[in-house]
Amino acid sequence: MLYVGIDLGTSAVKLLLMDEMGKIHKVVSKDYELYFPHPGWSEQKPEDWYSRSMEGLKELLSECDKSKVAGISFGGQMHGLVILDKDDNVIRPAILWNDGRTTEETDYLNNTIGKDKLSQYTANIAFTGFTAPKILWVKNKEPENFKKIEKIMLPKDYLAYKLSGVHCTDVSDASGMLLFDVKNRCWSKEMMEICDVKESQLAKIFESYETVGTIKPDVAAELGLPTTVKIVAGAGDNAAAAVGTGTVGDGRCNISLGTSGTIFISSKTFGVDSFNALHSFAHADGSYHLMGCMLSAASCNKWWMEDILKTTNFADEQKAITKLGENHVFFLPYLMGERSPLNDPYARGTFTGITMDTTREDMTQAILEGVAFALRDSFEVAKSLGIKIDRTKICGGGAKSPLWKKMIANILGIKVDVIESEEGPGYGGAMLAAVACGEFKSVEEAAEKLVKVVDTVEPDPELTKKYDECYNKFKQIYPALKPIFKVIG
Repeated sequence: MLYVGIDLGTSAVKLLLMDEMGKIHKVVSKDYELYFPHPGWSEQKPEDWYSRSMEGLKELLSECDKSKVAGISFGGQMHGLVILDKDDNVIRPAILWNDGRTTEETDYLNNTIGKDKLSQYTANIAFTGFTAPKILWVKNKEPENFKKIEKIMLPKDYLAYKLSGVHCTDVSDASGMLLFDVKNRCWSKEMMEICDVKESQLAKIFESYETVGTIKPDVAAELGLPTTVKIVAGAGDNAAAAVGTGTVGDGRCNISLGTSGTIFISSKTFGVDSFNALHSFAHADGSYHLMGCMLSAASCNKWWMEDILKTTNFADEQKAITKLGENHVFFLPYLMGERSPLNDPYARGTFTGITMDTTREDMTQAILEGVAFALRDSFEVAKSLGIKIDRTKICGGGAKSPLWKKMIANILGIKVDVIESEEGPGYGGAMLAAVACGEFKSVEEAAEKLVKVVDTVEPDPELTKKYDECYNKFKQIYPALKPIFKVIG
């Protein structure tokens, strides 16, 4: 049988066709617009997600036996606010995960409602990117739109609704809304009251590997698919990527170097760190996970290469970088503010340590190292909780760089396992569809049978020691500059 994984990203939707043996038959990508109507705002049109996804599905399935397609599932950008009216029409453009407009609402939730209460209700505190502050923003700034809300959805769930007709979400994606009781895997009554939201306005909750319905007859006809195709809940992009890299079960780790960067630790048991520096979410395998998320990761390198250096030849720019652990230039990768573990929307990107002999290569190296150092900030929080991690999987666009993988192995001092498929969320989505269709008994079984490690980057003790010294310098820069960030805006 064949399974489709749809990875709804920030810049494009990526669709993947996988068979029951885990072999990828075809991958298709379709871009769409990202809008910045005001400084710090970030929006997209859900209608674009659907139209481009349908185009992608037609191309993806054009050469296969469509009668063998059994299930479709998703991985998707988290936290985005999609609101529908009584006729299921989109009320306004979706407010995305990297949108920073909700500073006032986030402060209200954390300081007036209180972080302790938020953590008690949801296992998390408020961040500007989360969905609940966005709902409050619409209530405060666009009251006419707020009155029209019949359904509140997340980005990938809008696609699932368009394909199945079911208003649904999954536990991993719902965990990032600040409306979900993570420990008990249900909507939080207290948070609904705080946000002036009724449970009827929220989607039905599913485990990530559960079937929400079957494909609508009109959509099936348009795609040439049987009406028996199952639409499966899927997961938030990081949980889906974790499934796709085999980061399921207890004590496994995955690092994702995408537009954002994450360090993801799977756990059989529910847990919260006392400072809420890491997110505590439900996992797509039926258990839980801790996650540190930085807002700008591979996007820092993309910005530096394409917007500043005016090149798309990323590999050539990295060839001349050889003196690892000796760079005198440091880069803070906070181009969109920062989430974990700083929770500071005012944080900004900076180069520090530039001198007359600083080279182009030094600054490129600083970009890559700065992202790795920022990932280590969250890694150190996990270590402080007694979690022992000696190796990690890696995925995302940045994971294609041998140099970056070497830096991460040595900056974190752990082994970095490279897997056969680099398709992360899309592959995880296809695996979840296969589980829902009975191909595997569990997500863990699917991961065990389908995910293959093809290479391991080992840390070098001498280089790790050098990078420890560099990290000790790096971690002093943000506290020193923090008072300035709010002044410069």
